[in-house]
Amino acid sequence: MFHFLKPYQLVVDGIVAIFFFFVTTTVASGQMSHYLLASALSVAMLLRRLSPGVALVVCWFAAISQMYLASLGPNVADFAILAVLYSCAAYGGRIIEWAALISVGVGALLGSVYLAVTNQSYQFGLNFDSSSVSGIAQGALQFAFLFIAMLVLLGMPWTLGLLVRTNIRARESRAAQMDAQREAEAAERDVVIEQERNRIARDMHDVVAHSLAVVIAQSDGARYARATDPAAVDGALTAISSTAREALSEVRLLLGQLRHNQASGPQPALADLERLLDQLRASGLSITHTQTGRPLTLGVGQQLAVFRIVQEALTNVLRHGDISRDVSVRFIWKIQDLEVTIISATAASPPTGELRTGHGIAGMTERAALAGGWLRAESHGREFVVTASLPSGPRA
Repeated sequence: MFHFLKPYQLVVDGIVAIFFFFVTTTVASGQMSHYLLASALSVAMLLRRLSPGVALVVCWFAAISQMYLASLGPNVADFAILAVLYSCAAYGGRIIEWAALISVGVGALLGSVYLAVTNQSYQFGLNFDSSSVSGIAQGALQFAFLFIAMLVLLGMPWTLGLLVRTNIRARESRAAQMDAQREAEAAERDVVIEQERNRIARDMHDVVAHSLAVVIAQSDGARYARATDPAAVDGALTAISSTAREALSEVRLLLGQLRHNQASGPQPALADLERLLDQLRASGLSITHTQTGRPLTLGVGQQLAVFRIVQEALTNVLRHGDISRDVSVRFIWKIQDLEVTIISATAASPPTGELRTGHGIAGMTERAALAGGWLRAESHGREFVVTASLPSGPRA
């Protein structure tokens, strides 16, 4: 029955009720009935949003007392009834909403009967002679006019409240849809990340399998050559140590992955990057590739991550960017890491609103994170910039 209101709303309603009581008592005729009516309707004004149902009951009690107990005509205090009807339609529950609508019709009927029977209609310039047939007909017309006028007067605030209620529900529905859409997008990103993890696990499976095969071959060779060529043992042990460190680095990248049984395939490296760029240039993309700094050794996993990030970023340019503009691929070699920056032009009419993280960006971000680095994708005016940083050298 009671609705939760914020403190400032309660204060506002209290101020409005006090001001309403002051105005209605100021213009009152001085009769005690006027003060009682003003008091009752001021209470209804105070409760109109806090409890629309109670406010409607108070208005009914005040209106019946005004017409049939105190025999008072319409006055300024009756404007509270309009405010309560609006509040019932806008903020009340389903029962209160329909009760207010019924009150509109019943109130209009009772008010019209009261004005006609008690001859209060002279205040509106309406009167008739009940001693003749023509006078009775004129009275019937006047009654019909009063009923329609009061029906419109009482129905307008209820209709306005219903429109406000509909608008509020529409806003709540849109907000709920936006929340559901954000939850769906978050779930979709989680699925994409999990799929990317599985794909990375398949890639790393072949890398680790290759490293372990090298270790086994070198150790077997050293064992067989120990008697005939002892010097070859040092070279084998060096190769085993280097390969094992690199394999350990790749195994750490696989932690948390659960799927390792997919089919194997060849793993691209930095040496294959130029071939990839040539293929994309043949597709109509103008690419400039520059490198600054001294190139350092990247682990197999880091090389694969760089290759896939560049591949995905340039593929996104073909799908969503302006292929008539040059694309810049920059490799900046630092002391301990490699920073890769891909700068491209966005389409002539990019989508409005915030940048949405698509499948490609989510996959690149996850791949860079699992390789020990990070990735950031941002839009700067008409340019879209993908920046990734990956550690150089195998991690022990």
